[in-house]
Formats: sequence, C-alpha cells, structure tokens
Amino acid sequence: MSEDLFKHAAAERLRKEAPLARRVAPRKLDDLVGQEHILGPGKILRRAIEADRITSLILYGPPGCGKTALARLIAMRTQSAFDNLNAVTSGVKELRALIDSAKVRRIHDGKKTIVFVDEIHRFNKAQQDALLPDVENGNIVLIGATTENPFFSVVSPLLSRSQVFELRRLTEEHIVRLMHRALQHPDRGWDDLKVETDEAALLHIATYAEGDARRALNALEIAVLTTPPEDGVVHITIDVAQESIQKKLIHYDGTGDEHYDAASAFIKSLRGTDPDSALYWMALMLEAGEDPRFIARRICIAASEDVGNADPMAIVVATSAWQACEFIGLPEAQIILAQAATYVACAAKSNAAVVGIGEARRDVREGKTVAVPKHLQDAHYPGAKRLGRGEGYKYAHDYEGGHVAQDYGIPRGTYYHPTDRGKEAEFRERLRAFDEDSEDE
Repeated sequence: MSEDLFKHAAAERLRKEAPLARRVAPRKLDDLVGQEHILGPGKILRRAIEADRITSLILYGPPGCGKTALARLIAMRTQSAFDNLNAVTSGVKELRALIDSAKVRRIHDGKKTIVFVDEIHRFNKAQQDALLPDVENGNIVLIGATTENPFFSVVSPLLSRSQVFELRRLTEEHIVRLMHRALQHPDRGWDDLKVETDEAALLHIATYAEGDARRALNALEIAVLTTPPEDGVVHITIDVAQESIQKKLIHYDGTGDEHYDAASAFIKSLRGTDPDSALYWMALMLEAGEDPRFIARRICIAASEDVGNADPMAIVVATSAWQACEFIGLPEAQIILAQAATYVACAAKSNAAVVGIGEARRDVREGKTVAVPKHLQDAHYPGAKRLGRGEGYKYAHDYEGGHVAQDYGIPRGTYYHPTDRGKEAEFRERLRAFDEDSEDE
C-alpha cells in the first residue's frame, strides 16, 4: 500500500514538474486545434478514433503541430494497450521485446496493442522492416509520427499497410488560442500567480514560434516564471515576449521537404516573372543555412530552361554569379545572388530550346537514326576525300549574309520554334527570312 502511495506521489510530482506544453496537453479531440481537415466532424480519422477502430497510421507534419498529442488522445480513447517508443533512443532489441509482450497480451487477454513510434523516420530500413510481420499479422497496430515526408523516409511495405495523415502547420491564430487556453488551464501550475498578457506579446510569440505549439508554450512559461510579479500580478508585455523568444525557428531540413519545396517555389517564381517572391524564397533558404552555390545553380538552370534565347544575357549573368559565389561567400554573396535572381525573374521568357532538345532526344531514342549527309561528314583526315567525305559542302561564309541553303540533315522548324519574345524574336525573323530566300532559290 505504501509503495503504491509512493509511486502515486512520484507520478504526481513529475506531472507538476513537466513542461507547460505537457501539463496542458489536449484531453479530448476537440481540444486539438488546427487539424480540422482530418479530425473535423465526420472525417474518417475522427470516426475511427471515436469507434475505437484504429488501423496502422503514419502521422506526418512539422514539429509542434499535434502528432504526439493526437497519439495520446488515441491512447485515452482506445480499449487497447498502448506502448510507445522513440526511434532516436530505441532499437530492434526494445522493439522486439515490446512486440513479444503484445503477442502474449493478444493470446492470453485477447487485447490489441497500439505501438506509437515517435520520429519513425529515424529507424533505418532494417528496423522498419522488423515491424512488418507483426503489423501484417495484426499483433500490433502501429502509429508512427514523423516530421519528414513518409513517402521518402518510411519503407514502402510499411506505407502500404498504413494510412498516412498529414497534419498541417498551426497558424498564428491557432497558437494564440492555445496560449490563452494554457493561461486558463487548471493544471497550468501557477496557482499562486495571476497572469495578464498583452495581445501583442502573445502575437509576437506566435509569430516567432513558426507554427510550433510546443515552442510557443515553452516561451510563455519562461516569460511567466522569469517576470517578477507586481502587486501579485505577472504582466507579460511585448518586451518580455521578445526576451522569451528571441529568434524565429525556421523549419527547414536541408535534405527534406522544406528544402525541395522552397527550391521549387524559388524556381517557379523566377519562371513566373515574380522577383519579389523569388527574393523571399531565396532569403528563406539563406536564413536556414542553404549552400549559396545550390541557389546559384538553380538560377543558372532557370536562365536556360525558362529564359533561354529570349534574353541570352541571363545565362551570362547567372554563371557569373555562380563563379563569384565560389570565391566570395556569404554574406556578400547574397548581393550577387539577388542581382542574378532578379535579372532572371524579370527577363523575357522562352523555353523553346528546352522543348527542342527534348523532342530531338526523343527522336534519337525512339525514331529512325538519320545518317550524316556526305557533304557534312568530316573531311580532315588522310584519305577522307578519296571516300567522298565532305564532297559538295558549301562554306556559309563564302556567301552573302554568311548563309547558304543546303541540307543539314533535319528540315528547318522540326524542333526549334523561336517565340516572339525578347532577343528570340530576332532569331525568329532571321530564320523566316532565310527560309524565304531558300524558297526563292
């Protein structure tokens, strides 16, 4: 009896000493904010939780959006046993022991076991594969949480046996609502304090938390615990909030979704002639620690893929920026990158060359191979003329305008179709004039 009381007292002390985010964690589905797209009334995941018919799940979303909180809510609602592992600190040995217990529980008690694996992307392929037979046989119901795209970080067989739900990043309004709720929560742990907050202070914390509820609540707790009360009241002002959370947390994984999504947005802004958006996405990448050479390479690609011959100077500016970044580095390299990015964004656009090479390579791969005409063959080696190589070739510079009509292997206009934009309009007109001259001849 005394041992049970001791355990209860220890558990109660740990609960009170837990971080604010843990103390005020949601206790029912309606307390979980920001995920109405999967947990709103009538949504499939909500129905499955309420009916205790959970199948294996992968919960995917940014830090602090509610993945772990949702798993705990499922634990409260289910009639199954609930075990959890953290993929950072656990390996196959711990996993096997847990699964063996689940098998025994299923055989002797007829009870299912839900296994929650936090940060499941940290498990390597072998560790993830170890889950497959027991998920397949129903020995466990798996709930995995990950901040990385599961279609890249979780093995395909496990994905095929699980439902994937993406949780969205919380908005500033969501974060402010959660902080108000925490301040009024019965388990907040500040029973002897009265706390007053300025809305500007809460908004500052919400903005700098970048959608991470845990980080916002931690900052709020620091603000309360480090602010001396006046007449029994702790007043959280904007100055206090700025001290409590001094730097924005940019969610950016250099090899994950954030990396590819930001790069994609940057390239599409360049293509869409939106220099302001291009500068913003470039700034996001730079602030997150992206290699400036990666950004320079993307600008070079856009200079040819999206600008092309509509403004041939774009590739010159882009490659010069890339070379300059190689020997200058940050912070000055950002100036060079900004110049190149805005030039490419504002330049006239054409992808005619890209389309042309794509169609030409397709024909080379799939079509009949065109033989090089005799008059175009190499005639610069001994004996070439005896074989008739180069015979009948017309040297273009011997003719007026530096052009002469002859068979170059492929009919004009087969692949390259210049646009009427920028410099390419001149190319279009020149080629049209050459074609008319050829017809006259």
